[in-house]
Amino acid sequence: MDKVPVSVVIITRNEERNIDDCLKSVEWASEIIIVDDGSSDRTKDIAGKFTDKIFSRRMENEGKHRNWAYSQASNSWILSLDADERVTPELAAEISELINANPVFKAYTIPRRNHIGPYWLRYGGEYPAAQTRLFKKGEFVYEEAEVHPRALMEGDCGHLKGDMIHYSHDDISDYVRSLNGHTTLEAKKWYLSGRKMTLFHAVWRGLDRCFYRRLFKKQGYKDGVYGLTVAVFSGLYQIVSYAKFREMRSNE
Repeated sequence: MDKVPVSVVIITRNEERNIDDCLKSVEWASEIIIVDDGSSDRTKDIAGKFTDKIFSRRMENEGKHRNWAYSQASNSWILSLDADERVTPELAAEISELINANPVFKAYTIPRRNHIGPYWLRYGGEYPAAQTRLFKKGEFVYEEAEVHPRALMEGDCGHLKGDMIHYSHDDISDYVRSLNGHTTLEAKKWYLSGRKMTLFHAVWRGLDRCFYRRLFKKQGYKDGVYGLTVAVFSGLYQIVSYAKFREMRSNE
């Protein structure tokens, strides 16, 4: 495949286990940009085999960090990836065909296969779970928030069919550890924004997301113990975030 005029932008921090496979999956792109947040492992050394566009920058918050990274792209089209994601050959071919034609939309969503270890989560809303990852430079930005920043853009998105593969967690233990970090960031987001939250609201949202949405409406039970675990912990996410939020309020 000839090089495709796309800038692949990847945010990293201590990703030596993932970065090689990630970059191999996007060697077809004409530009690869790494923005590294103080890695102490071999992340930058490995990335240097694929690109010389490696920037070191401390992450203030996720939204601002990603927006800065996108501004470094020299191509009109940007593909945003995380180091634990891979582009399938089918998706690479689809992007190449799209860019070499005349794209109708300014941004495109891409379906993503989320994994815990080797297990692909097919239900419970985990697939296709399409995300806006291919977009024209300057037409798409993130809210400057620390966790789960909202995507901000005008107009409609197109939708690609090829998948990204997301090796989000090594195993269940890794999944639980990440929950701790993300609930801390979620609580901080609520606290700094002056969000009004109550225990009732947190419990209701937790039960709704766990039992009604994930397990039954979106058939998470079909993923067996993995589906049950994700459903239960997605419910606990709200309650644990609220408990940390209350702690922050009480420590003012």
